[in-house]
Amino acid sequence: MQGLFLDAVDDLADICQRVSRPGDPSVAINEQAEVAAADLPRLTAGYDFVFNDHSQMPTEAMRLCTGLKHVIFLGTGARSYMNPEELAALGIAVHIIKGYGDTAVAEHSIALMWAAARGIAAMDSGMRAGKWFRTEGMELTGKTLGLLGYGGIGAEVARIAHGSGMRVQAWNRSPKVAPHVTFTDLDTLLATSDVLSIHLLLNDETRGFLSRERLAWMKKGAILVNTARGAIVDEAAMIEGLRSGHLRHAALDVFATEPLPGGHELTTLPNVTLSAHSAFRTPEAGEKLLRMALDIACTLA
Repeated sequence: MQGLFLDAVDDLADICQRVSRPGDPSVAINEQAEVAAADLPRLTAGYDFVFNDHSQMPTEAMRLCTGLKHVIFLGTGARSYMNPEELAALGIAVHIIKGYGDTAVAEHSIALMWAAARGIAAMDSGMRAGKWFRTEGMELTGKTLGLLGYGGIGAEVARIAHGSGMRVQAWNRSPKVAPHVTFTDLDTLLATSDVLSIHLLLNDETRGFLSRERLAWMKKGAILVNTARGAIVDEAAMIEGLRSGHLRHAALDVFATEPLPGGHELTTLPNVTLSAHSAFRTPEAGEKLLRMALDIACTLA
């Protein structure tokens, strides 16, 4: 089996080489940040599988990648970049990787929550502009954190939040039981959470899940944290809620369009804290991710 790392940017090429072991399939490295769809047939020619970190794979372009049999997507959000069912019909299997960044993403979610509660970003930008800008924060001890989805990341967020003195409740599409977590129905979660943190996978069922109606049902003055996928939230309705004050703050690592365009409305709102889809980016998570990708490649035939 011969493989290609299609878009090894930042330090991913070095990590891939560092965690490789004798006996792993050969993986060529393409250190290209932006891969055009029209270039996919040429770049993938001669390879059995590819690692994909962030590249779009339209079905029509992939139809011309006749020798390719596997796409190993580096994460869980493959649907943001390709249609797995359509690729399967072409004979290309799509593999995702779960669990590699649970702690990293959970810690980032908690960091965004605290930054939002205390207005850290607003004070930082104000002071950099020469102003002694002070905000009145929200104490989170004793407040209720609602988890929309309870998988590996949600469980890590619950562990950290409970340890900091928050009450934790969650809604999950399948029944769950966990220590120090109260599982409740969706309406109750939305209406009673002081902070709502999203931890759903993006699929056809969850696209637009946090709709205008559900955002309106959220507790007035709540903080919204999203480190999952931007498409889960009705972005226009969220912005309206932020402008009206129904939402106290949104702390966002993911967006409907990425990279976030310059001058986007979210960048103009004072009650928004932004990070650049980086919740999973730690050395520990990167090494685990690439090792898991290589382990999948070892199983391919």
